[in-house]
Amino acid sequence: MKNQFSEALDNLYNKLEVWFNTIIEYLPNFGLAILVVIASYIAAKHINKLTFRLVSKHVSQDSVSKMVSRLSAIVIVLLGLFLSLGILNLSKTLTSLLATAGVAGLAIGLALQNTLSNTVAGIVLSFRKKIQIGNWVETNGFSGEILDINLKNFVLKEADNKVVILPNKAILENPLKNYALTKTMRIHITCGVGYESDLEHVKALTQKAISNAFNGVETADDVEFYYTEFADSSINYVCRFWIEAINMKDKLAAQSKAMMAIKAAYDKAGINIPFPIRTLEFNNQLNLKQANK
Repeated sequence: MKNQFSEALDNLYNKLEVWFNTIIEYLPNFGLAILVVIASYIAAKHINKLTFRLVSKHVSQDSVSKMVSRLSAIVIVLLGLFLSLGILNLSKTLTSLLATAGVAGLAIGLALQNTLSNTVAGIVLSFRKKIQIGNWVETNGFSGEILDINLKNFVLKEADNKVVILPNKAILENPLKNYALTKTMRIHITCGVGYESDLEHVKALTQKAISNAFNGVETADDVEFYYTEFADSSINYVCRFWIEAINMKDKLAAQSKAMMAIKAAYDKAGINIPFPIRTLEFNNQLNLKQANK
């Protein structure tokens, strides 16, 4: 029993000694492999910046430049990992890992369908000329400025400074309204005037007020004006005109400016913008004397 225990203990010491010698032998290679990984990471950061600058000189889309620079950085990091494994004499292990990855690729692809579809959608969106970083867009119930288009998400910043992160797949599969594709935008103003108003005078005054308020509206005839309905308390109308605008802020500013101009013109001309009124009419008069008796 003692001989077996001593033999087992000797085997353990021998294995530990072999492992220790192996560690000492490969310690320089291990240190060199770590340096290669660190160097590849640092190089990837510089390659990312350099590639972005070079691509930006030839491509106007920032999304494409960011996508290419990120992919180049990923390639540099992978090369560093492969070199470090080669330094550690793990090339055979690397070959077996790549073979295993090829076999498992199908299973992983099926399990990560949504992630892969977002990645492909991100690449497609990055190369679309009509969708660029900085554009003001409206999609999936959100409206804001495009901050970033990466391999996973589509990032928007709304007017209230909130950041919305959407999956690329949702952007590619749903309608997207891009306000930056055109330099002009049509403004709609709805209002109502009292039934006692001279409708021809109201129309001319409204068109003149808007044309005077906006430099882009050259004449009063450029303002479209249409009466729409006989409402409960007013005769309602809608007027439309074009301005130079590429985002919702410009649109809201134009609407506010037009409303102030119309209100000032109506106040000066004595035109009434009525608030909702209810008139109660009693056809049968009450006999108060009989009620008192």
